Order: sequence, then C-alpha cells, then structure tokens
Amino acid sequence: MTQQSAGKRDKSCLKDLGDFTTTLRVIPISLMAIVIGVMGAFVAWFLLKLIGFFTNLFYYHRLSASFASPSGNHLGAYAIAVPVVGALIIGFMARYGSERIRGHGIPEAIEAILMNGSRVDPRLAILKPLSAAISIGSGGPFGAEGPIIMTGGALGSMISQFFHFTSVERKTLLVAGASAGMSATFAAPLASVLIGVELLLFEWKPRSAIPVALASATACVVRRYLLGLGPLFPVPAHPVFIGPEGIAACVVAGLAAGALSALLTLGVYAAEDLFQKLPIHWMWWPAIGGVFVGLGGLIFPQALGVGYDTIRLLLQGNVPLSIFAGVLLVKSAIWMISLGSGTSGGVLAPLLMMGAALGGIEAMFLPDLGPGFWPLVSMGAILGGTMRSPFTGIVFALELTHDFNMLLPLVVACFLAHMFTVLTLKRSILTEKISRRGYHLSREYGIDPLEILFVREVMRTNIVALPGDGTLEQARELIRSHPHPKGQHLFPVVGAGNCLLGVVTRNQLLKLFEQKEAEAPVTKLAEIASRQPVVAFADEPLRVVVHRMAESGFTRFPVLDPQADQQLVGMVSLNDLLLARTRNLEDERARERVLRIRIPFGRQTESRKVALTEGSDFRE
Repeated sequence: MTQQSAGKRDKSCLKDLGDFTTTLRVIPISLMAIVIGVMGAFVAWFLLKLIGFFTNLFYYHRLSASFASPSGNHLGAYAIAVPVVGALIIGFMARYGSERIRGHGIPEAIEAILMNGSRVDPRLAILKPLSAAISIGSGGPFGAEGPIIMTGGALGSMISQFFHFTSVERKTLLVAGASAGMSATFAAPLASVLIGVELLLFEWKPRSAIPVALASATACVVRRYLLGLGPLFPVPAHPVFIGPEGIAACVVAGLAAGALSALLTLGVYAAEDLFQKLPIHWMWWPAIGGVFVGLGGLIFPQALGVGYDTIRLLLQGNVPLSIFAGVLLVKSAIWMISLGSGTSGGVLAPLLMMGAALGGIEAMFLPDLGPGFWPLVSMGAILGGTMRSPFTGIVFALELTHDFNMLLPLVVACFLAHMFTVLTLKRSILTEKISRRGYHLSREYGIDPLEILFVREVMRTNIVALPGDGTLEQARELIRSHPHPKGQHLFPVVGAGNCLLGVVTRNQLLKLFEQKEAEAPVTKLAEIASRQPVVAFADEPLRVVVHRMAESGFTRFPVLDPQADQQLVGMVSLNDLLLARTRNLEDERARERVLRIRIPFGRQTESRKVALTEGSDFRE
C-alpha cells in the first residue's frame, strides 16, 4: 500500500482557522462580475424594448419599442388569435431551437448550476429573451424577470466558459449575470442579491456573495442611464406604527397569502399534468394555452402582458372590485394554464399582481391603514410563500415601493406565508419542476457539524501501535493481546518517543505472516511500513479530514499531535466521522427536560431529567 505524505502544508492548527475560507481569488472574479453587471443592464434594457416591440407589432400593428399595454388594443374578438400565434412561434422555437426556453427561467438556471456544472448553452442567450418577448408581447400573462434571470445567467456562464474557471466560479458569475439582469429590470439591487443567494447560489459565502452583490449594484447604476431611477411602483405614505390590531391583521394577511401561494403552485402543476396527458407533441401545448389566454384577455384585458400598470393601480388603492376579481380569477387562471403548457415567461410580476389583488380584497374587512397598505403587504407575502424566499419577498416589496415604513408588517406577513407553504407543500413552484426531472433540491442551509467538531473529539486513542524495531511475531502477539483489535485495519508503526515512522495494513501483515510460515527471512516492522503516510492532526476540523479522505482515497489516518513533531496520539476513520453525524442527529431528535424546579414553601421537589425520543410520552 503506497501513501502520499500530507506534508506540513496540510497541517491546519486552530490558530490558522478563520471565519471564512475566501482567498484573493475573489478579486478577479469580482472584477469580472462588475463587467457582467454592465452587460446585464444592457441585456435587461434590450429585453424590455423587445417586449415593447412585439406588443406594438402584435396588438397595434406598428413598429415601435416603446412600452404599450395589450389591454388597450381595439382588435375585438380577433385578439383571441394573438396569443395563439405567439405560442405557435414559441413551440417551433422550443422544438427546433432549444427545449430549455420552455418555462419561466429560474428552474432552468437552477438545473444549469446543480446538474450541468454552471454551463449554459450559448443559444439560450439569444432564444430565451426572444421567446419571452414574443410570449409576453403576444399577451402572455408573464413577467420579464424569469427570462432575464436565465438570459443574464447565460451571459455570465458564457463569459466564464472562455476562461479557466472552476465550476464554483462559473456558478458565481452565472448568478452574477442573473442578479444583474433582475436588478436592472426592477431597480432592486438588494433583492436581486437575495434572490441569487436564496434561489441560485445554495451557499452564503463571501467568495460568491461579493461578486454577485457588485454585479447587482453595477447593473442598478447603469439602469439609471438606460431606464431611469426607481421606485417602480410608488405608493402613498403609510404609518410608521400600526399597533397590535394592525399586526394581528398582518397575521391574517400572511396566512391568506400562504394559502393562495399553495393554491397557485398546485394549480400550475395540475395544469402541467393535464397537458402531459394530451396525445399530441408538446410543441403544440403553448398554442392550446394561448387559446385560454386569448379568451381571458377578451373577458379581462388587464390580464394580458406583464401588467405593471395594473400593479401600480392596485397599490394606489380605491380600485373597483371588478379589477380585484378579474386579477384573482382570470389572471390567475390563464397564468396557471399558460405556464403549465410550457411556454416562456416569468412568475414574479404575475405573483405581484395577484398578491396586490388579494390585499385589495382584504382591505374591505381588515383595519384601514391607508390606501394600498394591504395590497403591498400581500404582494410581498405572496412572493415569500410561493417562492419560499421570505427575505427576498420583504426586501423586494420595499425596493419596488421605497416605503420602508412597511418593514414590520412585511416581516410578519412574509414569514407566516412562508411557514404556511413550508408546512403544506413539499416543494415550491420553482423546485417542483426540478423534482419532476428526477432531481432533489434542499433549500435549507446550516452549518455542517463537521465544521465545528475537531479530530481530537472523535479520534480513538485505544489502538494498537507497532514498534518499528519489532518483528512480525511481536506484531502478531500485540494484535492478539489487544481487547478490540478487529475494528482496526491500519496499524501505525512508531519509534522512540511514540514518533510515527509509517503505517502497515492488516492485509499486509496477513501476507507477511504467510510468507514467514514459508520460511521467509525475518524483517523489522520499520522496514515494511509505508513511509510518509497521509495523516490528520488533532486540532483539525473534521471537514478538513473529510476532504483529505476524498482526495487521497484513504478512510483511516494516524492522528498526530500538532505541537510535537510526528508524535502519534490516536487514529481517526470514516466511522468516527459518522459518529459525529450521529451526535448531530441526537441533538435534533432527543428531547429532554433539564430545568430544575424548586418549590420555596412546603416539601421541596426536584424535577427529574426526562429524556424523550420522538413519539414517546412525556411523563413525570
């Protein structure tokens, strides 16, 4: 058995450990992210202009890139055909261009990060914005944010693929491009960083958060010269303090938003399941969805397109009940059907509109706290519940309106909506699509127990160490006389002062025993031991040891004292690391009563410490 030395450079003393593992490599990645931020802003500007161009072309038959709402068209019943025509074009683009343009963009970005090494097909950088612009421009009830996230991500991925970057660095630049596009679209730099962290990065580390934040900030600066300043949806001033009654009403609004989030998620995938049962190729599904979009637009024209003008109207308050009903009934229905058909478009803007409409209904019976108060609360809560991203929902609502007095109500409502959907649905509207493609994604982040446990806490000290000047016969006797030798498969060979000379495996010893019985010459153990073995140090975190095991392919290491040169203090194996995981599971599952209660008068009693496991009864 040949082992390579870990070397002194692998030795990691406690004083050398820091809070973060980020290196100077973050500087060139950040500079690259700033460049991507500038480009992402132009991509967002171009996509919005492209949406305006196709809206004018489809509904008004004119060549113009200025913003226009499909609701103002005068096509009459002919307007039903417009979404169908747009959907047919998208179906052909998806079948003969790239199937990845289907959907709302974020699941596709997640899949590229987790399953494709953050490599995005360059065709997506062209086909995704074009298909989204055709979809929304022809009346699709979607937003531009999903496509711009995918397009900006494709831009970041393509740039990083030109350089010798690791998969993690490509992921960082992909998310930087996605966050830059969203920041430029909504003038929401912080929410764009949070959506990158909560939905795309799957980590909270400076090595990735810093470049993403710089790209988002850069895009927001460039937006000022391309699209102007925010807020995108200005609202009337709201009270700083709403009192206990207002907070209690926020609880109601949060739970209602959570319920609507769950219904919308279930509705989208119920529609997708129905389309899966159709006996025709998926290329034609968007056209069928387009029929429903056209009919819905005929009933309620405001349901067509991104609907930013309708969102502004809802947040101003004093909106007719027909608008609230139209959004909640017609907009939600055609959105679920169209998205389930596999067309191209985003989910954020429709969710904002449906949340604001829900808040408008709630304003009829909840305390009157000013025009647009409850639409704004429910708008943020819908995002927190549907996307399972409460921080994004809170900050996004604040940045879209610049009404920072709404912070406390949004915190209450967003986290309660988040709680509702977490408890009622296994997966979100984003991760369900990932699951249907055969993958599993966890959205929970926590400190790995291997980060905070050290080798000295799990290593075994009751081991067999063989003397370097000993013989095979002496080694046999030492192993036989040890009370628990069967669990040890690697034997350190030590010299004077318990200094590690090398290691020998059980299989090596067995072969040498057989040779000895065949009259093999007598050799010292130091001569047969593998020199310079891979080792661990007592003050190393277990995470370092796990990485070393993965790199070396060995699962058992001698443990050395970091303060003494090559002095053996124990052994650590993969089984010992699993024991650390077991300790973490016990912390989560074992329940115990540890509070001591003393009665000041009468007979003193002391509560017993009662350890309860899952499913057991709580008895004194």
